[in-house]
Amino acid sequence: MPESPLLITREAAVLVLTINRPDKLNALDAATLDALDSAFADASADDTVRAIVLTGAGPKAFVAGADIAQMNGLTPVQGRDFSLRGQRMMRRVEQMPKPVIAMVNGFALGGGLELAMCCHLRIAADSAKLGQPEVNLGLIPGFAGTQRLLRLAGRAAAMELCLLGTPIDANRAQSLGIVNRVVPAEHLLAETMKLANQLADAAPLALRGIIDCLNVGGECGIEEGMAYETAQFGLMFATDDMREGTSAFLERRKPVFRGT
Repeated sequence: MPESPLLITREAAVLVLTINRPDKLNALDAATLDALDSAFADASADDTVRAIVLTGAGPKAFVAGADIAQMNGLTPVQGRDFSLRGQRMMRRVEQMPKPVIAMVNGFALGGGLELAMCCHLRIAADSAKLGQPEVNLGLIPGFAGTQRLLRLAGRAAAMELCLLGTPIDANRAQSLGIVNRVVPAEHLLAETMKLANQLADAAPLALRGIIDCLNVGGECGIEEGMAYETAQFGLMFATDDMREGTSAFLERRKPVFRGT
């Protein structure tokens, strides 16, 4: 029986998903995309999961790209379907109602950077390399890399990374807004779990509202985005968590949020 392309573990309310193809630098083939899609669907429906960490197995790579060996034999129609498969899975991640952290422990290239960019937060080891090198294969990014890179880093940086295909280091990626934090490689796991546990303790419905507002606002005009934010803000007043949070503040104690 082949080894699973995805390892799934739990640490209290934090779900950890590890892409488990270290011999292939965790390259994304169809089976891995499907396993990720299924795992995120399950996590979305599981009320005991409050935050998710996504990473890659082994010391070298988060995800070094899509599986070139698999792509090499695809027809144009199959190539289009492979692109749609990846885009659907990554859109699911982007629209998750719970925060997803990409723990970038090494190479995040091509589909790997695209996967990291669809997560809500990205924390990278100082040794990580990130880029969109598809042009060197006679390809373009196919999992929405051009679109998310444009939105995260701006037109100039997106043009540079996609046209030149040259990876950048984690510090430059942070300066461009592609990653949120850069930490020494030996501290990456501890710092990521610290962040994940902070999110797991936060108010789940408020986190979901924030994610929704930012996703909607990033794809519409400001007036529409403001109206959506106002509607979400009003909905928070129907939650027990809002009463708990404001009461805890007034009583000078730590709130206990239950997602209701």
